[in-house]
Amino acid sequence: MKTRTYVLAAVLVAVVVAAAFVGTYLSKPASSNSNSTSNVLHVVAAENFWGSLVFQLGGTHVQVLSIVTNPNADPHAYESSAADAKAIAQANYVIVNGAGYDEWALELISASNTPGQKVLNVATLLRQSPGVNPHFWYNPYYVYAAVHQMYLDLVSLAPNDASYFTQQYANLNASLAPYNAKINEIRAQFNGTEVASTESIFVYMANATDLDLVSPPAFMQAVSEGIDPPVQSVVQFQQQLQSGQVKVLVYNEQTVTPLATNMQTLARQNKVEVVGITETVAPSTASFQDWMNSELTALLNALISKSSG
Repeated sequence: MKTRTYVLAAVLVAVVVAAAFVGTYLSKPASSNSNSTSNVLHVVAAENFWGSLVFQLGGTHVQVLSIVTNPNADPHAYESSAADAKAIAQANYVIVNGAGYDEWALELISASNTPGQKVLNVATLLRQSPGVNPHFWYNPYYVYAAVHQMYLDLVSLAPNDASYFTQQYANLNASLAPYNAKINEIRAQFNGTEVASTESIFVYMANATDLDLVSPPAFMQAVSEGIDPPVQSVVQFQQQLQSGQVKVLVYNEQTVTPLATNMQTLARQNKVEVVGITETVAPSTASFQDWMNSELTALLNALISKSSG
């Protein structure tokens, strides 16, 4: 059964969208003295997908450090360091994903207990609890909600810079237009098309594009958590890939397991298009938008290839 489609939240954005913003994410280390740079907020994002967005919102008025950035490593296995603890303790603003995805960051925030520090827990903002699918940045509605809250938080932290942040917010929303357009294009052309995924990371985007994600939820959840999926879900998944109905298989490039690799091999043997996606921004120097647009383009091209093949 196909889960309900999430409605894009661009219509909820209150700021008038201005000319497109072309941004490149630059990760900057937090200063050893949080007051050393006048009018600059020190921001730490646990992961670079949120770091990219807050960097574009804050512009020259923020200094951003994203901690989890390696597109070749599994973010679920990240272990924090003393440098991470120091950066979080000195930050004016900290952004975490929540929902069990980055518990190490929440522990560091609790341990530092920095006075006046503002913390955005995206899961809490979205009223999501541990145990839900934590890959919120693949849900366009959630992305807009998080960006809006980041904007409000920056204004709260530096009210004298409110007009600057308002313009940056408008610019960022304008730059997300191609990302929304690509989602709408896939939905318009391929809604209801059967696709599969080795992990739950793709569930939110499948909903947004109105693709019919048929792979067993128990399989996707187990692989995401690094545990063995139920045998019946493995058999069901194999049968789906052999059926000729599934057009595209999406897999997570950052969690390579023998089982997921075998599913990719089986998909190719049965002429199913295979598309890789990542949990963190890849390459790490790209903006959130460029990263998402690249992945959506690869998905669209795979769907087009199957429809014309």
